[in-house]
Formats: sequence, C-alpha cells, structure tokens
Amino acid sequence: MVRVIAPMLRDFMQKESAGGIVLIFAALAALLVANSPLYTSYQAWLDIPIIAGFGSFVIDKPLLLWVNDGLMAVFFFLIGLEVKREVMEGQLSSWNKASLPLVAAIGGMAIPAVIYLMINAGTPENQAGWAIPAATDIAFALGILALLGPRVPVALKALLLAIAVIDDIGAITIIALFYTGEINTGYLAMGGAVFVLMLITGRMKIASPIPYVLLAILMWAFVLKSGVHATLAGVAAALTVPLVANKGERLLEHMEHALHPWVAFLVIPIFGFANAGVVLLGLNPADVLAPLPLGIALGLLIGKQVGILGFAWIAVKTGMASLPEQVNWRQIHGLSLFAAIGFTMSLFIGNLAFVLPEQVDAVKLGVLTGSTIAAVLGFFLLKAALPDAAQSAREDSGQADELEPKAASS
Repeated sequence: MVRVIAPMLRDFMQKESAGGIVLIFAALAALLVANSPLYTSYQAWLDIPIIAGFGSFVIDKPLLLWVNDGLMAVFFFLIGLEVKREVMEGQLSSWNKASLPLVAAIGGMAIPAVIYLMINAGTPENQAGWAIPAATDIAFALGILALLGPRVPVALKALLLAIAVIDDIGAITIIALFYTGEINTGYLAMGGAVFVLMLITGRMKIASPIPYVLLAILMWAFVLKSGVHATLAGVAAALTVPLVANKGERLLEHMEHALHPWVAFLVIPIFGFANAGVVLLGLNPADVLAPLPLGIALGLLIGKQVGILGFAWIAVKTGMASLPEQVNWRQIHGLSLFAAIGFTMSLFIGNLAFVLPEQVDAVKLGVLTGSTIAAVLGFFLLKAALPDAAQSAREDSGQADELEPKAASS
C-alpha cells in the first residue's frame, strides 16, 4: 500500500498558498475600484440580472447572488470533499490527530462570537452577525504563510489546515441552523430525493465523476429554490463521493485535485472581487469603532488568539492533547493570528446575516480591518518564532524522510 497523505497535504498547501496570494490581489483590486470613478460601473456590474431555468422553474438573481449562491456552492463542494478525506484518512482520522485542532477550533469559534455579542449587546439589530468573526479563510492564511517560506514546520501547516477544516465544518453547521429562511418543503423534498440518488450512486462506487456533478447541480437548484442556503447542497453532494471507486480509482482525491485550481484561482478571487469593494473615502475613526465593525475586528483579533491559544493550552495541560513535534507555543500564538484572517467565509456569512447596505458595508469594513491587522501581526510574530533557515532545513529533511511514500506489503 502506498502512503499518499503527505503528498496530498503538500499539494493542497501549494495550491491554497498560491490561491491565497491571488485572492489578496483580487481584494485589493475591489478596494481600488470601489474608491475610484469606476465604482458606479462596479455596482452596476454586480446588479446585472441573470435568469436561468426551464418552464416554470426559473432562477432570477443579480450577478452578485449568482456568485455568492452559485460559484460558492462549488467552493463548498470542495470543502465537503476535503472534510470527508480528512475525517477518513487525514488529520482528523483519529483522536490523537484531531484532539488538538478540534479543541483549538472550538475555542477559535466560540470566543470571537462571545466578544462580538458583548460589543453589540446594546444594538439588537446587529445580533445576527455573531458568527462572522468565527470564520477562518484558509486560502488567505496559507497565502500569507507562504511568504515565510520553508522555515514553517510542516506540522504547523498541518495544524492550521486541520483547524481551518474544523472551522469550516462549524461554519457549515451554523449556516444550516441559523441562516436558513422560510422553507419550501416541496423543493426541499425534491432536493432530498436527488441526494438519495447521489447516496446510491456513491454506494455503487461509480468511477466517473459525471453522475455526481450532474446530480449535484440538480440538487443545488432544488435546494436554492427551497429557501435553504444552496451552498449546503455542495457540502451534502461531496459527502456522497466515495474515497475509492469500483475500479480502484481514488475518485474523491481525483475530483478534489481537479477542482482545486478552479476554486483557488477563479471561484474565490471572483468572490473576493465581488464582495470586498467597500468605500473607504470619507471614513473616520468613528466608523471603524461602531459596534458592528468593531465587534467583527476585535472578535477576529482578540477572540481567535484567546480561543485558539487558550483552548489549545488547556487541552495540552490537561493531557487531552499534545503539541506536535517541532512546534512551540510562540508558533501556536502566531498561528492563532493567521486563523484570525476571516476574509472569504466571514464576508459570506455577513451577506447571509444582513440585508441593509449600510450593515453589509460595516461587515466588510470590520472583516478587512481585523483580517489585515491579524495578517500583519501574525506574519511578524510567527517570523520571530520560527527557527533559522539552516535549522529549518535539517528539521524538514527529517520530516520528509518520515512522510515520503513507501511501498509496503499488504
């Protein structure tokens, strides 16, 4: 049997890191356009109506919602594939591997939400945004992490990845439970029927990805019309894909690798460009210190540090978990700030939580402020906590020897 987990992890890191850098440029482009004479054209572009359907079944949405409800379903499908792989054979496949990132991720979701609610205790109209600072943007975080080069221990990258995957599971659960509107049971039943067909297809271990993709699109359309957020259909569809198909092909891994470039270099940058355009001209400190953006920014900055570092420390000191080899507490502290980069998922949840334009703009301001400060502080903090280049090379060489694929008899 060939050991494939380590090469898959390295491949994931490379794609996500590069995609994160592209996302940074997309966000900067949106900010530049939103604060230039092109802003009117930018808004008009987002408001372009797009209609699709057949007969009486019609989906009529502006371009922005096609991006947020349609393209992001592809992103969530990829998340579903990654979650299933990590649970079945990756960083979350055993308690020993999953205990530290699980406890740290729970703290990293709970404490930011508490801080947000405390700051917005006197503004009930903002309460719906409590989940915004709980999210982590793994692409953005790995993109910044990549700037530190090979000095970053593989174990630290794997820990950040595992925390982000658990964070994604939490975000998906939160969206399903708290951000679902009025439900059309007829369409939901049809979506459920398609899901059953996908389960049967997966149990038959059909090797071609085509049936899964076509059924996933059909289920997405029904779930969208049902009132349940359509991106959840992407996660549900992914969970039906078998790890190994009937011809011995690693179907889930194949689909994951095929989707990664499209998501990293197209889907997420388009989402970032469409959602990061906040007008900064004329802003004053009072705007940033308003409860909504301040709750998000401090939830990310303080909540993630206290939640991840604090809960991880408690888990290790109580014997519930242990630190990975060659990882220290200063590095965990830096990692907690990288996890405070909440860009994509935070903006996504913000669009679900609020409808009023001024609230959506406040969400963008809080997310951009908190994520930017976290990225800068995390970079310099982790840079100071990492070993020098020579020591890092020796440690990585040892880890590579342990993780390289080896042939073994069955």
